[in-house]
Amino acid sequence: MEDGFRALYDETFTMLFRVARRITGSDESAEDVVHDSYIKAVERWDIFPTRDDAKFWLIRVVKNNALNWIKRKGREQKVYQRYFKEMDDGSESPEAETIRAESEGEVRRGLDRLPEKFRTVLILKEYGLLNYKEIGRVLGITEGNVKVRVFRAREALGARMREDGDDVSRS
Repeated sequence: MEDGFRALYDETFTMLFRVARRITGSDESAEDVVHDSYIKAVERWDIFPTRDDAKFWLIRVVKNNALNWIKRKGREQKVYQRYFKEMDDGSESPEAETIRAESEGEVRRGLDRLPEKFRTVLILKEYGLLNYKEIGRVLGITEGNVKVRVFRAREALGARMREDGDDVSRS
């Protein structure tokens, strides 16, 4: 079990951490959520026929634990505090940094207004870097349904941002 768990941990930690951080908006909270999820995986290690089964189970658990953390803390309005793309702080001009910060805020506000099923697929696709098939396994829906949701989520986000005058495609 130890070697199998270590391999699973090495394979999944970064992705799970990014997903949890994106949902909770906090590095510390994300780390807690991910580690709590790993503890649950160790406790249930015998139920997983393959490492892939454990991986997809963990993604679901991290997503659910992070959402539960948000509910417990009463911070639904701060689910998306930072945009996923980490920029090198030292390489941007003050103007570029201001524009990037404003864009991140605009995207965050747009994401906050999306229905849960759309927010979830975008988190897993854009922040978890999962493919459609993997997202389908995590959410228990077909790959085709995932593609439709991602498309509709992006369309809805774009429409909301255009309504607000925050169209990111104008850049």
